[in-house]
Amino acid sequence: MAHICRQLIGVGGSCAGWVGLIFATATNDWVRRCDYSMATCLRIDELGAQGLWAECRVSPTLYNCEFLDQTFSLPAYVLVSRALMISACLLGVPAILLVLMSMPCVRLPTNYSTTIKKRRTQAGGILFIIMAVFGTISTVWFPIGSNKDKKLMSFGYSLYAGWVGTGLCLLGGVVILCFQVALITSPSRENSFFYSRRGGTAREAEAPSNHAKSERV
Repeated sequence: MAHICRQLIGVGGSCAGWVGLIFATATNDWVRRCDYSMATCLRIDELGAQGLWAECRVSPTLYNCEFLDQTFSLPAYVLVSRALMISACLLGVPAILLVLMSMPCVRLPTNYSTTIKKRRTQAGGILFIIMAVFGTISTVWFPIGSNKDKKLMSFGYSLYAGWVGTGLCLLGGVVILCFQVALITSPSRENSFFYSRRGGTAREAEAPSNHAKSERV
């Protein structure tokens, strides 16, 4: 039961992290730029926000965005961050499917062996960790590159969502892999033995009914 709860925690954390990465990719408030204080920039309408897809002007009464559609003229950190975040979002689909199909409570029409289920769970956990690596590179490189390109004032909510999603994907992937290690190291009935009173020799247990057959008065 503890193993199932551990796997559910890993799957839940990874799914929440995947949603966070999708939210960070779709929104455009990664970094905020301003040459003055926040209050002054809001008053004179010079507070800028930038994401993967657009640059926006933020004021109390206006939120105007200009899309970054000139792909070949964009800086490298924007293009690489786009590619990595999109890849992380797409990898979440097979990762979740692999982990869900390998759970003990899921019954599929085709009977899969325990070894295949373990391999699928391991593959799903590794994919979640790869998603976390992609998210880490994007959410760290983007503000650094933006600060070198233009003066950076603060981080936006999209960047925080990306950091949270990255951490949850990493935590969930590690928990899922640790769950598999615990299953591999735990004893299994397939390798269990019992002793007969008559012969005194050990025989491998094939079924629970064999215990009754070996007991003779």
